[in-house]
Amino acid sequence: MVISALIAASALAFDAGADLRIRQELMENVPGLPNGGLVTTPRSKVKDHIRFRPRIWGEISGDAGETWGKWRIFTRLTDEFRWNIEPPNRTTAWPGEVIIDNLYLEGKGIYDGLIDLKLGRQDLYGYCGLDHVFVDGTPGDGSRTIYTDMASVRFNVDDDSTFDVFGLYNLDSAYDMRLGLAETRLSSLAARFPDGSGRQDDFGYGAIWGSKLAKWFRYQLFAMQKQMLHTGKYRNHTELVGTKLMPQWNEEWSSSFEAMSQLNREWSGYADVRWKSSRNGVKPFAKLGYHFMSGAWDPMWARAVNDSEMFLYGTHNGVAWWSNMHYVKTTAGLEFGKKHCLTGSAGPIFAAERDRVGGGDGSFKGFLSQLKYEFPIYLADREKGGRFEVFGHALVEFFNPGDYYATEKPAYFFRWQLEFRF
Repeated sequence: MVISALIAASALAFDAGADLRIRQELMENVPGLPNGGLVTTPRSKVKDHIRFRPRIWGEISGDAGETWGKWRIFTRLTDEFRWNIEPPNRTTAWPGEVIIDNLYLEGKGIYDGLIDLKLGRQDLYGYCGLDHVFVDGTPGDGSRTIYTDMASVRFNVDDDSTFDVFGLYNLDSAYDMRLGLAETRLSSLAARFPDGSGRQDDFGYGAIWGSKLAKWFRYQLFAMQKQMLHTGKYRNHTELVGTKLMPQWNEEWSSSFEAMSQLNREWSGYADVRWKSSRNGVKPFAKLGYHFMSGAWDPMWARAVNDSEMFLYGTHNGVAWWSNMHYVKTTAGLEFGKKHCLTGSAGPIFAAERDRVGGGDGSFKGFLSQLKYEFPIYLADREKGGRFEVFGHALVEFFNPGDYYATEKPAYFFRWQLEFRF
């Protein structure tokens, strides 16, 4: 029915493009080891590499009318290869391997606007705005991919309310859709289990209700389940319920409050207050936030770099396995020019429980600071149909460890990046 409606409408369109991202990353003394298990000593050697990530994408879209809505088929292929400067290593050198990074069918406005759906391989980040639950389906893959294999359906109940249901699966890379030589294959695309081992899948499902109580106050209620398998056996079974409140106090001030529970055993909470100038031209902004995760909190799919690119490796229970943490974070920044943004953040991190995983006997993990400058190099003239653009950023992070760790050596992280979009 949908296909015949699209053909009858004669409104099919094709588009395609590509992008290339180049980034160099240098780090030293980062707590924990990438893809490792429970680590009690800091990373003592310098790590320096340059990553190259080319991608190509294509889509076919069409409008099947008010009843059947708008449809799109989107696909994207990607690779990432590296020049490992320190320590030298050619196992991830070009040509690497080609991965089906995205391949999904999307429909919007079906049945006169009642249903939106998305089926297939898609980026997971920020699903339904829950960025402390959904970020990355492939954290063991580093910076190359963030997809998950997912089916999601949204019911647009009325102008102010939505109801979302989803199911997702993150398949271990041994069975994944990619083509390359064994000697150039990168690490597992799937998440690593908290013990640091590699062969594992995870899958989950859930529901999310979102609505407004007032024009200035929106909320969400959600419930979901995640299961993790390791070598074919269930190793972790997590159920989560939670709520998110999002008041918009006025044009410049807003807040966000979250509370989540996992079977009444573990808890997580988040609160912030945000300000952003409404003036034209230069726009200063600021945020004060607090994030709590209990000692054995399962981050679900929030295996992210939202707070730090460097401390991603210092979570100890596996790459980006955020848990056991009190984090007070102050952020300030400035938007200026066209797409220029300078952001700085800093704050202390404490362990919710003294688990001694860091090798020390205290609960103060340390003080984390970050400075990032994002800037355009060349912007397309959209009015004339241009699409070639070049963007860049520079990022610096500094981590001064506390008594939670068995070291006093500060850790550093630096990255520069260029991204070309065609």
